[in-house]
Amino acid sequence: MSGESGQPQAGPSHAGLDFPNPERNRAGVPGGVIRRAGSRGRRSWIQKVLEQITDSPLQWVTPSEVVPVAVLAVQRYLLEDEPRDRIPKPPLYCYDVTISDGVYQEKCYLDPSLNFLVYKNILKVGIEMKISRVSCLYNERRLGQGILCIDNVHCGETLEAISLETPFRNSAHEEVPERPLRGGKSHYLPLWNNEDPYGDIWLTNKQPEEHNFNNTKIISLSHLEMTWANRRNFPALLVRILHKSKLRYYGKPDKKMIEPYQTFLEVADSSGTVSVIMWNALCPEWYKSLRVGLVLLLQDYSVKKSYPFRMQPLPVDPQIKLISTMEICLNLRDPPTNIIIIPEKQVKPEWRLPKLNHRFITRSELDDMPKNHICDVIGILVFVGRVQRSKKKENREDFWSYRWIHIADGTSEQPFIVELFSTSQPEIFENIYPMTYFVCTQLKVVRNDTQVPKLLYLTTTNESRVFITGHRSQPYINDTKVKNFIHWVKTRNDNEEMKNTVIGGYYPYPPVPETFSKYSSSVKVESLLTAISEVRKEIEDLQYREQKRIAIQGIITVIKYIPHTSATESDSASETLRNANQPSTSQAARRENQSQERDTNKRRQDDDPMSSQCFQTGYTSLSPTKKKRILQGPYAKLVPMPQPETSAQTKGQESASTSTAGKAKRPIGDRWESQLWREKKFGLIDHLHYSHVYTESIPRKFIFEKRKFLTEQFNSQPAKYTPPEGRPQNLEDFKSALSLGHFEVTILGLNHEIAIDVAFLPMYCPEDLRTSQIDTLLTCMNYSCVYPQDEPGNDTLAGSRALAGDIIKAASRLDRVHIVGILDICNLGNNKVEVYLHRIYSPTNNS
Repeated sequence: MSGESGQPQAGPSHAGLDFPNPERNRAGVPGGVIRRAGSRGRRSWIQKVLEQITDSPLQWVTPSEVVPVAVLAVQRYLLEDEPRDRIPKPPLYCYDVTISDGVYQEKCYLDPSLNFLVYKNILKVGIEMKISRVSCLYNERRLGQGILCIDNVHCGETLEAISLETPFRNSAHEEVPERPLRGGKSHYLPLWNNEDPYGDIWLTNKQPEEHNFNNTKIISLSHLEMTWANRRNFPALLVRILHKSKLRYYGKPDKKMIEPYQTFLEVADSSGTVSVIMWNALCPEWYKSLRVGLVLLLQDYSVKKSYPFRMQPLPVDPQIKLISTMEICLNLRDPPTNIIIIPEKQVKPEWRLPKLNHRFITRSELDDMPKNHICDVIGILVFVGRVQRSKKKENREDFWSYRWIHIADGTSEQPFIVELFSTSQPEIFENIYPMTYFVCTQLKVVRNDTQVPKLLYLTTTNESRVFITGHRSQPYINDTKVKNFIHWVKTRNDNEEMKNTVIGGYYPYPPVPETFSKYSSSVKVESLLTAISEVRKEIEDLQYREQKRIAIQGIITVIKYIPHTSATESDSASETLRNANQPSTSQAARRENQSQERDTNKRRQDDDPMSSQCFQTGYTSLSPTKKKRILQGPYAKLVPMPQPETSAQTKGQESASTSTAGKAKRPIGDRWESQLWREKKFGLIDHLHYSHVYTESIPRKFIFEKRKFLTEQFNSQPAKYTPPEGRPQNLEDFKSALSLGHFEVTILGLNHEIAIDVAFLPMYCPEDLRTSQIDTLLTCMNYSCVYPQDEPGNDTLAGSRALAGDIIKAASRLDRVHIVGILDICNLGNNKVEVYLHRIYSPTNNS
């Protein structure tokens, strides 16, 4: 603990170098830690660097020998303002990085100039890293103590395995609870958001205890509401928890709070419902032990006037009064609150505490639920998407973590689609996978019946709670709809259901409206359109797992079909890395375009006539029913089917097709290139290459026996290293849930100076598109599904390539047409960035 009193102090903590006597450090390890037997005879690189620093007149050194070290932990915390800071600065999150040289472990402070390496998930656990410059930051309040600072690094490849047996050189780094190296905070934050409890300060051991009520004076909530303003001392409250919110972290550099947390409990007795706010250090002590349904005895609390702009959740019983004029405050001190969990067996009927009333709905009932309706759901997870992040506010470092999931309950062919934000339950959020029985409470209905197709999904609220295990002990087990679900579960075939479950990948949801005018009214951004010259900055500003949607104007000039194979994924990824390391100059673009031109000429001579004919023959030989099955897949029925276009729209698209169809110079095969592109591609001032699709963006068929590996692949990067179990596995070895492949689309800016290559990843198309007059490229974009297709037999492959030909033909009809492209930009970390074409608006459908 820093300081004589055991409380943290500003500045470097004592858990640092601790080298008042360099000679002692050469012989042993502070705190009595000694080297393990297996490392004897091998000098520690960390120890050598420390000796260089102590012997150097400078505060920094360039190590005489740069040796690779392994990264074991990357931990985040908020650093307070320094005494010399006159103007409060915005939140500055710092990172402590734990490294191992094979002899010792050392916790080091990462210089803030290198924070971007963490933002982009380049510096992460499990990699090899070379440190080329270090410095020492001394604690001037204590003698001979400081911390090792990393000033310059090169991040290498991921290591297959790292030993965790090496001891810490400084025994203080092993203390529990862990404390950051700098500042006065007593804890670390989760690496990617602020809502989740992280680390060993979060207790889970609070148990119910019987209480003797003979000498306890209890006041009802309604009586307290009438008298609190005139009271100094408040009698005890006996209440049941009806709702529990997720955590709120309100730390700021200029606030000296040790544990600045806040959470809300909605509690009730027989007379009313009121909000209880738990503050600061009480949250780590009590948050994980409190759950909905528990009965609490609250003593030594305070009361204040309620915050006028906070919306309380609806009471579970409409007959109970909602008290919104006051709030109950629980603090560790001032006054020190006393909280007791009363065992359910001691709860007396005469107390008339309210029971929990859940609002379960079935999927078949969801269609009739109004917008913003609050409900609970139970079902089986059939799709679990990857974890994504979105900024809470622009130009800030704080993010929401969320993922998309699908839940089936047997009452409808369509699933619940749920936008699942972190609910301060990381042990659940990071361990959900298909085939799990899943309960989520306090979900809100999001719907737009004027959009085509109708938009309908659920999203979590501040009070949502998630359950995946221990259902029998939960109060909802006796709900009628829960019992009906359990009965349905007993009748289903697990093996058959397993074939149709999917995990991970890029998931383009929610879809944008079908017209640009509706899109314009639905987005809440300062600038509706992004200039194509600004796209690079938008992409570079993205942080790890951040996904953002932007709109650009341009002209589609090239579209190329890439069939799906594992090899294709790997090749595309490696091509991307090569492109990422090259400057996007007109010269580089010219070299690539010349190469593409050679490939195109060769394809014209060797492949086009035959391949194009094969596409048409293979596809047209199929029956209409088989064609529809190829395009949709067996579970496409779980996604809303498209509404037919109006005759006016169809005529407009036919007209656009007629006016541009003659401009393609070559047969439509697996690639189309416009005459405009041939004229402009060598004169570009910038060409952005983001058309690749990485392995982790392909949804995978779920395999229950490999659930741990698959779950880890689509979670966020952990803060601490965990050795892999068994032999190393590759995501490419798992079957894709898609069979259509993807498209590389080149969009040329309206000024013909900048172009961007993006990916279009169709997951299925809803109609027999060869006989439909609907513009296939536009249509496919708004109807997508993550469910697996049939096994790729000859017919299916032929159908897929024929469909590709149709989409390419549709794109050729947009030659020289100004379009608005809606792009999804995603940062997968470690220099992997993808840009997907989500939808295009053309003059025929942007009204």
